[in-house]
Amino acid sequence: MAQLQIVKEGDPILRKVSRPVEAITPRILTLLDDMTETMRRAGGCGLAAVQVGVLRRVVVIEVEEGTVLELINPKIVAYSGHQCEVEGCLSLPGKWGKTNRPKAVIVRALNRHGEEVEYRGQDLLARAFCHEIDHLDGKLFTDVVVGDVETEEQ
Repeated sequence: MAQLQIVKEGDPILRKVSRPVEAITPRILTLLDDMTETMRRAGGCGLAAVQVGVLRRVVVIEVEEGTVLELINPKIVAYSGHQCEVEGCLSLPGKWGKTNRPKAVIVRALNRHGEEVEYRGQDLLARAFCHEIDHLDGKLFTDVVVGDVETEEQ
């Protein structure tokens, strides 16, 4: 596995729409593994392929230590409730802001074996699903921030 370079705010690739994965190839499997290592080393709980410069609809999420969700071509198929919580992003280091997100979501995707999977997420997991899938559509959390974005000194 390799640690990948995380694309930072200002790079135009972050505003592009990612393409669906047509076939799960060894290259996609390596991407999943490398993204997981990169996310963990950076201290994040989610990472979209576009954040490492790959315009494919691939996401990894780990909100519970040791449980990595690998999502290929993910789609939110249902959502309910409301939460307004603080978010940050590995591509926007030092920036934070409150976002309005659903409290619960259901996501469908393919796993690394090409099988359709369905995940139900609440609270942090629901936010992570929404945040990472937004990345695949060229959106950043700052697009949905309520109020001001706060910046930490680096």
